[in-house]
Amino acid sequence: MNKLDVVKSKIIDIDNIIPYLTYWKLKNQKIVFTNGCFDILHRGHVEYLAKAASSGNVLVIGLNTDSSVRRIKGENRPIQDEYARAILLASLSFVSAIILFNEDTPYELIKKVNPDVLVKGSDYKAEDIVGYDIVKENGGEVVTIDFIEGYSTTSILEKLKD
Repeated sequence: MNKLDVVKSKIIDIDNIIPYLTYWKLKNQKIVFTNGCFDILHRGHVEYLAKAASSGNVLVIGLNTDSSVRRIKGENRPIQDEYARAILLASLSFVSAIILFNEDTPYELIKKVNPDVLVKGSDYKAEDIVGYDIVKENGGEVVTIDFIEGYSTTSILEKLKD
């Protein structure tokens, strides 16, 4: 398999994720889940995702679809389409799977993945993170990670306006 096929193989349809989850759980792999739009991949994203991946063995990313991003961020977003965003994330060596979701929150996806660790930015209180109840009920942990000051898609877009 060539390198591009390896990257593409990490983009998994939600209906096909169960065999992967079963395999990872059979291998006693600690599954970490996070989600986001990841519109313009930047240093802040990479460091956040690397730290998230360090919380376990397998990093699964729930990626908002284009229509989901538009509902959340506005009509001018995303800058990059969902496939471009998925390919960029999948190219990171520490990312195991990318799953697109169309809802405004990843609640149903978290239910399906049932991760051992749920990770979000520290701008959230752990108890307020979508999926907190699912993960805690199943004996998992919820972790928050600090963002790197000055690195966000919004700040990059603001610089482009100047």
